[in-house]
Amino acid sequence: MFGFLRRRTRTRAKTGTEVPASSRTHGTGAAPARVSPELLKQVKLVELKTRGLVNTLFSGEYRSVFKGQGMEFAEVREYLPGDEVRSIDWNVTARMRRPYIKRYIEERELTVMLVLDMSGSEQFGTVRRFKSELVTEFASVIAMSAIRNNDRVGVLCFTDHVEHAVPPRKGRRHVLRIVRDLLAFAPRGTRTDLVPALEYLRRTLHQHTIIFVVSDFMADGFEQPLRALTTRHDVVAVTVNDPGEELLPDVGVARLRDPETGTTVEIDTSAHGVRATYTKLVNTELNTRRRLLRRLGIDEIVLTTSGGVVEPLLKFFRNRETRIGRRI
Repeated sequence: MFGFLRRRTRTRAKTGTEVPASSRTHGTGAAPARVSPELLKQVKLVELKTRGLVNTLFSGEYRSVFKGQGMEFAEVREYLPGDEVRSIDWNVTARMRRPYIKRYIEERELTVMLVLDMSGSEQFGTVRRFKSELVTEFASVIAMSAIRNNDRVGVLCFTDHVEHAVPPRKGRRHVLRIVRDLLAFAPRGTRTDLVPALEYLRRTLHQHTIIFVVSDFMADGFEQPLRALTTRHDVVAVTVNDPGEELLPDVGVARLRDPETGTTVEIDTSAHGVRATYTKLVNTELNTRRRLLRRLGIDEIVLTTSGGVVEPLLKFFRNRETRIGRRI
């Protein structure tokens, strides 16, 4: 029974009554060919909201944290007070008989990949929204930040297999296409397996990429492919939680259904031992995940359905910027 509870079943019910895990239906795993006016309206609302966040909060932070992959020679110009002495071009200086320096510019163009968990466990929320809605908002903010800095951005949606992939490209129209796909997306699968998605990225990404893996990470066996991905790319783990997953409430005998497997079980939630064991299992799972990410050197952004994306993102940007400043 507790092996089942370790996966933190998302559906809770009153005595003898089973509640569906989500009102959302599963479909073909792709955006519809014809886009409804309602969907276009949703896309516009998401664009307006995320563009405002990017313009007011994240424009400088994103650029300062995610650097280009090298420096490109721009010009030679006359030395000015305050210029770095190590930049002096001694050959030109000798020829012109006054100091000149070489100026370089950052090769800014980056590639960002959003890897989004769309399994059954994401169709859950007890506070303000479903976890999948929070995933979409986060992905939209990062995508808008990327195109504002003329970077390429792509998306990969997965369950226990790769369901939908959009190659990295630039431009507003491309990002609006990504937002539209995410709002309309209905996955075929319900289970979670990160391995196929991570292996797909390892095979298809041939240049350094910033990869945001957005999931609740309720899966096994993904440490080795995740480690392999970090050797070539900048991987950031974005964990998505809901307060309702942390504590098992005292509602008497309840029938619970796992939205990923469909398995059901009845337990007496009024039993103190049951609730205490559940809490212990949840804490063990969280601590194990955090140790794994620390061991692999992967930064973690923690999102919760009771909050938004602003504070977690700002905290991530500032922590990483501080760390970069210490290394300089």
